[in-house]
Amino acid sequence: METFLDAALHQTFLQNALIGGLLASIACGIVGSFVVVKRIGYIAGGIAHAVLGGMGIAYYFGYSPIGGAIVAALLSAGIIGWINLHWQQQEDTIISALWSVGMATGVLFIARTPGYNVDLMSYLFGNILMIPRQDLYLIFVLDLAIALVILLFYKQFLAVAFDEEFARLRGVRVDLFYLLLLALVSLTVVILIQVVGLIMVIALLTLPAAIAGHFVHSLAKMMVLATLFGAFFTTGGLFISYQPDLPAGATTVLLAGLGYLLSSLFASLRHRIRRPIASR
Repeated sequence: METFLDAALHQTFLQNALIGGLLASIACGIVGSFVVVKRIGYIAGGIAHAVLGGMGIAYYFGYSPIGGAIVAALLSAGIIGWINLHWQQQEDTIISALWSVGMATGVLFIARTPGYNVDLMSYLFGNILMIPRQDLYLIFVLDLAIALVILLFYKQFLAVAFDEEFARLRGVRVDLFYLLLLALVSLTVVILIQVVGLIMVIALLTLPAAIAGHFVHSLAKMMVLATLFGAFFTTGGLFISYQPDLPAGATTVLLAGLGYLLSSLFASLRHRIRRPIASR
């Protein structure tokens, strides 16, 4: 414990990792709550894995991989959203195609990049310990954008998340806000890629919110609690993995998975206790 605390006080890379985890938890808690309530985890997964194609293309042409990730994520969100709204029968097939083709494209372009020296595994499994200071500023800006959009249109997003038909009757532009929600999901995916990587991004996007849903029933409270859980898991993952030199991203996700298992057992036990009392 002392070794980790000493390193956190003196090592810049670990300070960046802790700050990055906390910043990622904000987007994870806010947007992840909508993903869980709306049950669009599979759509988020399609967006996440299509991102690798944009990163690979950006590398090949000498641009920032994060910039390529943002473009690919927003483009994938737009395609998936349009299909969901106008061609829903083929949604699963199209998402699966984007998922696989995006990853394959990324692998091919990265492999063909002249002077290639980027470890692809770091983007697949994440390497929070390698987050540079400038990326923290980008994550902070994305967090601000996500929080601002949700704050400005909270009621509209709430209506779209729980009852689209009622939202349409109230004059809410459901299609627009659904696409905007997917855009926010795509930006959150880009943030979380740097923390836990492509393969495990959906776990950190959904598990803290799913755990929060076991304890609260208000969406606003769910966002706050999910953010706190996300911060706990990312910090705890760094703490546990530091001394034995384990992969921080994988440790974070395993910790989140354990938290979800325990909270599910607790929720089930609480339900069983309340049911006999209610029937008396």
